[in-house]
Amino acid sequence: MKACIIQPPYSREVSFSDEYFDYKIKMLDECDNSVDLIVLPEYSDVPCATSTLEETIFYHKKYIDVLLDKCIETAKRCTALVFVNALYPINNNFRNTTYVYNQKGELIGKYFKKHLPPLELETLALDSDYTFEFSEPYILEIDGLRYGFLTCYDFYFYEAFANIARKNVDIIIGCSLQRSDSHDAIETMCRFLAYNTNAYVIRSSVSFDENSDICGASMVVSPYGKVLKNMRGRFGKEVVEFDPKDKYYKPAGYGNPDASHYEYIEYGRKPWQYRPAGAAIIKNDAMLSYPRVCAHRGFSTIAPENSMPAFGAAIAMGADEIEFDIWPTKDGEIVSCHDKSLERVSTGEGLIIDHTLSELEKLDFGVKFGEKFKGLSIVKLEDILKKFSCQVIMNIHIKPLSYTEDYPEDMMKKIVELIKKYDCEKYVYFMLETDMQLKQFKAYAPEIAVCVGHLKARPWDIVDRAIELGCEKVQLYKPYFNQEMIDKAHENGIKCNVFWSDDEEETQEFLKMGIDTILTNEYNLISQKVKK
Repeated sequence: MKACIIQPPYSREVSFSDEYFDYKIKMLDECDNSVDLIVLPEYSDVPCATSTLEETIFYHKKYIDVLLDKCIETAKRCTALVFVNALYPINNNFRNTTYVYNQKGELIGKYFKKHLPPLELETLALDSDYTFEFSEPYILEIDGLRYGFLTCYDFYFYEAFANIARKNVDIIIGCSLQRSDSHDAIETMCRFLAYNTNAYVIRSSVSFDENSDICGASMVVSPYGKVLKNMRGRFGKEVVEFDPKDKYYKPAGYGNPDASHYEYIEYGRKPWQYRPAGAAIIKNDAMLSYPRVCAHRGFSTIAPENSMPAFGAAIAMGADEIEFDIWPTKDGEIVSCHDKSLERVSTGEGLIIDHTLSELEKLDFGVKFGEKFKGLSIVKLEDILKKFSCQVIMNIHIKPLSYTEDYPEDMMKKIVELIKKYDCEKYVYFMLETDMQLKQFKAYAPEIAVCVGHLKARPWDIVDRAIELGCEKVQLYKPYFNQEMIDKAHENGIKCNVFWSDDEEETQEFLKMGIDTILTNEYNLISQKVKK
């Protein structure tokens, strides 16, 4: 098999656009029927660096029809597969897309880039909702060979390589720009990818300058990790011949039968050692849309509050957020319970903080809700994080041990360390009541969002307090708020929770006022109103 990789010149000056676009067309015209597949770089419809969405769309519209028509013509003339990356119109927007044309010039596949960098997410605001949903690796089987795909920024996400490998791919197509990495760095990535997937990596990029050691590096790498060709900064095209069935196999551990590298790795894979991943993961707090429903103490009308059944029921039904309360025990563990005393929710007596964890675990925290829940134990913060990490946003109400002193520093550090341990910094926010403790947590863990809670002495100052303290959210406490406060919060980039509503009509009024998140005990009822 022969692969042709095309590496055109690229510039930060859009005045070169016509010249550099024509260069791509010239390279396609020079291809002949000796090649089996042709790969062009990312954004082949935008020949030079643009700085705005409007500018990008201008060049896309100027060149896209000519580009795709030429790809179709080339595929037919050369009886070759053609892989070209360009914008694709969808959902009244565009997606970064690799188009796949077969030897008849027919469009047989479209790969949508999985990982969008800030330029595409924020400046260009490309369609990206699909990137926040579960999806398998995109695989095309053509003429008995299996093709996988990565586009530019995708190459940085090594955790995806193992998922691609299990699809038994033969060739990975990589349309790229990657304008800041060195040729050696890009080569390292491609060799790592090829070796880990047991596939040939065929990468096409652009070059700023033939003498530059960044950008460029269009290449072909074998499953052995061997670089068959690296164009580095050179403009033009290269044809590389290889046998796609020549794979690298090695003993799967000393003395064992030969296997591919990823099969050997699969034998010892331990997913619980890695970052949270998979279909259950949702968008983080900064990305998840509003309005939201927060299940107060979990789905607390069908299961005991602040219990794993209550949290699990809410999350299984699609809750955006769950709210729960935490206290330290006498021996320094962190547990979830609303009340500071035990009488209402358990078979115990006295204060939580006066009991050790082992003492609390001997109590029944389910039977007072109902006989069906008899035997439930108190829940540790770590239990919640371990079970539901990144599957829901967690509104963690840190109960004050004092309204005049700092929160115990060792306990504050333990709470933050647990959240970091389970990779939840972007999926939680702290709800705190006193200004002193708000400042304390803000200073210690600025990367974790903070919500200002109700303070009996200053109920109408909650929004002003949030502005003054630099907090991201407020939890308004009815009836101590009005439209003016909500508007002021939004003007200052602050999200508004309301505690609480179990009534549909009241919920509708809160939504009209602009409330962002409604805490409720009746998750099923209120979520249906909010989701509409």
